[in-house]
Amino acid sequence: MVSPGKRKIIKKHPLVIRWAHWVNFPVLGVMIYSGIMIYWANDIYRIGWGDKTVLKFFPDSFYSALNLDGRLSDGMALHFFFMWLFFVNGFIYVLYTIISGEWRLLLPNRKSFKEAWQVLLHDLHIRKYEPPHIKYNAAQRIAYSAIIVMGFGSLITGLSIYKPTQFGWLCAILGGYEWARVEHFALTIGYVVFFLIHIIQVIITGWNNFQAMVTGFEIKKAKPIPMEEPAPVEEKPATTQA
Repeated sequence: MVSPGKRKIIKKHPLVIRWAHWVNFPVLGVMIYSGIMIYWANDIYRIGWGDKTVLKFFPDSFYSALNLDGRLSDGMALHFFFMWLFFVNGFIYVLYTIISGEWRLLLPNRKSFKEAWQVLLHDLHIRKYEPPHIKYNAAQRIAYSAIIVMGFGSLITGLSIYKPTQFGWLCAILGGYEWARVEHFALTIGYVVFFLIHIIQVIITGWNNFQAMVTGFEIKKAKPIPMEEPAPVEEKPATTQA
């Protein structure tokens, strides 16, 4: 016989990590939204060659549908205000991971890229077992560390675009104003891709993982405990008295 396992509560995400996560999500959303308002004024980027355009960022119908056209001043006001919230939130998050030692669980190690491929095969149901991990698996370590680097990249490219004269030295390091703008735009696409993958992963992993980012705790079922079968009782034959 097997006894059903009890549920146990595991502490997973500290308050600062959860706070930074939930603040960052809407702040980045507003930054992307207002950034498209600004991009509307000079939407030159496309995927294609010569006169052939495969994909244009973005068609006029896109701006009209979301009421983003003709709102350059609104976009700049929103973008530059939420920029500081984005910076402060990111700074607090990075500072906390350094002070608390959380960075040890977050940064990729020399095995991470190999194990990330194994995690992908597991998520695609090609591989049966996921590589062992403590808090974050290898793919999460790479993705979350990349987001921190991307955040820093967005900050320096944004400053170069915002004040190309005052930050001329920084603009030059990034390859000039036009290259800084391209890099800023590419990073924004990276955020959108990350959001989509992140949301899909949350849906796949289920409520328990989402709950951990809200409450800080994860509920797991303990392994079932095998129970010994009771020894059979031997019945003695009845005796008769003369």
